[in-house]
Amino acid sequence: MEKSLRYSMFGMIYFAEGAILGYITALNSLYLLSFNISMTQIGLVSTIAMIPFVLKIFLGMLSDRFNLLGWGHRKPYIIIGLLLQGACLLVVPLLNPGEQYGLFVMLAFLMVTGMALYDTCTDGLALDTTPPEEEGRIQGVMVIGRALGVIAVGGMGFLAQQAAWGTVFIALAALTFLPLPLVLAIAKEAVRTSERRFEWKAFAAFKRTPVLALALVGALYSLFIYGANEIVNPFLRESFAITLTTAGLLTMTWGVGMVLGGLSGGWVADKIGQRQAMAGGVVFGSISMLLFVFIPSASWAWIIMLVFGLTFGLYDTAFFATGMYLTDPRIAASMFAVLMALANIGIGIGFGAAGWLVDLTGFRATFGILAGFNLLVLLLLPLIYNNIGRTSEA
Repeated sequence: MEKSLRYSMFGMIYFAEGAILGYITALNSLYLLSFNISMTQIGLVSTIAMIPFVLKIFLGMLSDRFNLLGWGHRKPYIIIGLLLQGACLLVVPLLNPGEQYGLFVMLAFLMVTGMALYDTCTDGLALDTTPPEEEGRIQGVMVIGRALGVIAVGGMGFLAQQAAWGTVFIALAALTFLPLPLVLAIAKEAVRTSERRFEWKAFAAFKRTPVLALALVGALYSLFIYGANEIVNPFLRESFAITLTTAGLLTMTWGVGMVLGGLSGGWVADKIGQRQAMAGGVVFGSISMLLFVFIPSASWAWIIMLVFGLTFGLYDTAFFATGMYLTDPRIAASMFAVLMALANIGIGIGFGAAGWLVDLTGFRATFGILAGFNLLVLLLLPLIYNNIGRTSEA
């Protein structure tokens, strides 16, 4: 029973995060356009708001280093992060972004800072308290929770259309506060033994070949998979004239695939091996991209998006589980945050690279190029798994 509640806590935290990320990706631009804000300003909001995710390492170091008022290294930071995100969401409807743009940007930055804080410290809590045989399972739960949050955002669009945007922000705040009771009741931190105490010299772990290779895999795979994902709806809209409603439903289908990928990825990582799960994510990722090269009609997009989402969930689960295995317990949150920050940098580069390739070669050729380069990630897997013991034997 306690294990089920613990898994539920991690899943609900990432559900709250997935809902906000889904809103930022799918709905925030539509909200700001209703105030006649330019696309340049909208892009600037997104850029500034995502800075905390690139700077997650410092939040990880804060959590690793300081036991906040004797309450713990993870739990109090998670609570503060959730409260900050929820409070910002409740304030949003009180602002007019068209007239108070600077305040809105600051609020967006604070909201994502709260998200980055509880995200980093939740990872740290999982690293501190999860036995090796459950690493794949716990990461699968997190991936599924985030995916369900993305799916839930589809309903937020309907809510905005039928009610008002203020209702959307209240609903998102409610989802943010939802995990708090479980965090307060269930989040138990591991005893900080001497081998788990923060030490600066532990950052020497980044000199190890498996860690460097995993960081590079995260950056490259994120570049290719997010780059391809960014151009899916524009491609389908240009090629088959899909509606905005259909585009939203396809995004939800992608989220369902992520749930399936998280479920299967956790099982594959724990029972068959993290290397096999990672390789599966890479191969099926390239296959799904190639399917877009030859897609004959929009009706095929439903199946492809499901496979694409499954690929993402499978890869994410294996990548995070491997990251858990390789982290030094003395700097668990810091080290994991660095790996995630590098993946986020890959995402940013992927967005720009995919758009540039589309202008240069067209949509279908871009999918083919990304699919081909993505397969090169397989060459890096031996550098990770041939030198880390248990996971190389799995």
